[in-house]
Amino acid sequence: MDWIKEVLSNFAQQYPKFRIDFWLIFGFIGQAMFTMRFLIQWIASEKRKESVIPVAFWYFSLVGGLILLSYAVHQMDPVFILAYLPGNFIYFRNLYFIHKKRTATPIVK
Repeated sequence: MDWIKEVLSNFAQQYPKFRIDFWLIFGFIGQAMFTMRFLIQWIASEKRKESVIPVAFWYFSLVGGLILLSYAVHQMDPVFILAYLPGNFIYFRNLYFIHKKRTATPIVK
């Protein structure tokens, strides 16, 4: 793990504005969550041999989108705020529809 510290230290010396802090790590986690939604959708579609959007896709979209929106607000970046703000409403709405349908349809055993 020392080599990672050394690489990051060298990078930080070359680029003084680069800082590893909570917000940078938080932003990377959000981006990873957002990327996972595509992998989940791809794997589910490959298994069924048709285009499928699993519920996990919407959860990863919402959580990743909210983390990235928080990061964008912290950075005061209006471009990314506008990029991630509307999508979160769509992700939440899709989850609402999914759960509404599940509670309205009784499970028969």
